[in-house]
Amino acid sequence: MAEFIPVPPFDLVVFGATGDLSLRKLFPSLLHRFLDGQIPAQSRIIGVARSEMDTRAFRQMVHEAHLKFAPKDHIDEAKCAEFLKHVEYVRVDATAPASEWGALKEALANGKGNVRIFYLSTAPSLFVTIAQRLAETELATPTSRIVLEKPIGRDLASSRAINDGVGAVFDEQRTFRIDHYLGKETVQNLLVLRFANMLIEPIWSRATIDHVQITVAEELGVESRADYYDKSGALRDMVQNHMLQLLCLVALESPNSMDADAIRTEKLKVLSALRRIGPADVASKTVRGQYKAGLVNGAKAPAYAEEVGKASRTETFVAIKAEVDNWRWAGVPFYLRTGKRMGSRRSEIVVQFKDTPVPIFGAGAGAPNKLVLRLQPDEGVRLWLNMKEPGPGGLRVKTAPLDLSFAEEFNVRYPDAYERLLMDVVRGNLSLFMRRDEVDAAWTWADALLAAWDESGSEPHLYPAGSNGPTQSALMMDRDGRAWWDPE
Repeated sequence: MAEFIPVPPFDLVVFGATGDLSLRKLFPSLLHRFLDGQIPAQSRIIGVARSEMDTRAFRQMVHEAHLKFAPKDHIDEAKCAEFLKHVEYVRVDATAPASEWGALKEALANGKGNVRIFYLSTAPSLFVTIAQRLAETELATPTSRIVLEKPIGRDLASSRAINDGVGAVFDEQRTFRIDHYLGKETVQNLLVLRFANMLIEPIWSRATIDHVQITVAEELGVESRADYYDKSGALRDMVQNHMLQLLCLVALESPNSMDADAIRTEKLKVLSALRRIGPADVASKTVRGQYKAGLVNGAKAPAYAEEVGKASRTETFVAIKAEVDNWRWAGVPFYLRTGKRMGSRRSEIVVQFKDTPVPIFGAGAGAPNKLVLRLQPDEGVRLWLNMKEPGPGGLRVKTAPLDLSFAEEFNVRYPDAYERLLMDVVRGNLSLFMRRDEVDAAWTWADALLAAWDESGSEPHLYPAGSNGPTQSALMMDRDGRAWWDPE
């Protein structure tokens, strides 16, 4: 059974508390940590937004959101009511002058000794303004921390402006740039799998690995995020942060310890070695797509242009052949693929090993070994091996998985990504959060690709909603003699 160790008492101020992320993820995550005994009784959670309401109405909003977004939890109403006693609400307009922040200052006045955390679940354009107001009102104490949600800017220049502005108030050791993918059980297990098993690490290189695939597929369209997404696109929204972070964890060298900077320094080395994709390579190494109308799980889904209300060149799908120019990975492609309105919702890493040098059981017997790490919807690890098929009548080779489902194996509800990351912020553990130079390196690579796309003038390829993306994505793999891993 998992052991949940209580964290120190804290005051968590959530800006943008009435937004989708806060109600769908943050407050339910805090509820689960409270139910498991990790949140001390002295802790307070203060929601901040512009909406006119009192604490009672806000508590009701949080409760109703949990019933809506987590209907299968079946949490005892009495326990939920006990959690809500720790939740308060303060109305503050983040853009208002410091003189109008008195209500928040008063609410925090009684939290002496508590770890003070400011979570910015707002538009990135407000990050610097909020940090400045926290400084002007003296709410940003020398030990308080700030949490920044992605995206941090839309390019290197805007990212640096945000980091400069926030950094003027909160130093790097108190700035937590959150990427919820790094809090997933399977992602963390990747480090343990690699560096705690002598069986794995000696074969983790170009000597035995043919290629790596990283897929993040979503069934949903842009929906309420249409305005933001049309200015962003799949590369900025998913690849620059989530997918490059997953690539780093697959490719990094062993850190000297589990110290936060030791891990993040190794990730930075990978990002620095990532080969830039220029105008001459975009056609052969990248595919941009945009979904048109189709069927998702048997239901009609509108085209992207219908959802945003105009014709658009923004990509909702991207496939990339990325390459890491170092000794371990030279010649091993990392295929990245992400898209909206895909045939299924799944996030996984597939490490495909090379085929045996001599097919002594006959051509086509079995298949290359694969290590499949599923991040969602069901976290777990599968190692596909070739085995003799049982029974008489000759030796037949069958490919079958060794299966490790975390939920079944450990028989416990394990915390989701936000639950784990929120508790790490309280502890001051930066291991699973991005350092500023990582963000800069990722944007440097992404900006080069965005510029190459602009120079090429290419339009996104259309793909039906409910499919696995445009056919050009499969053709990109086929040219290399490979195929996407798309299990039924």
